[in-house]
Amino acid sequence: MSRRFIIVLFFLMMAAGDALSQCAMCRTSLENNFSNGSPGIAAGINTGILYLLILPYIAVITISYFWFKYSRNAETKLGRGAA
Repeated sequence: MSRRFIIVLFFLMMAAGDALSQCAMCRTSLENNFSNGSPGIAAGINTGILYLLILPYIAVITISYFWFKYSRNAETKLGRGAA
């Protein structure tokens, strides 16, 4: 994978703010709060959902990056030792 692909993928994940999804119970609770005149809670819940959604992706990308970097360094060291 090229760095450009990883950077583009990261920014696409960060732009997922329009994908505001909720479970049925959260949606019902937020609709009740919104109808009572409290729209701030709904925005906070949606931000929290997106935050929880993106954390596993960031963890996988970070671990993959370091694993790739380590394996590449190990391969280079192995190649130097054999020559």
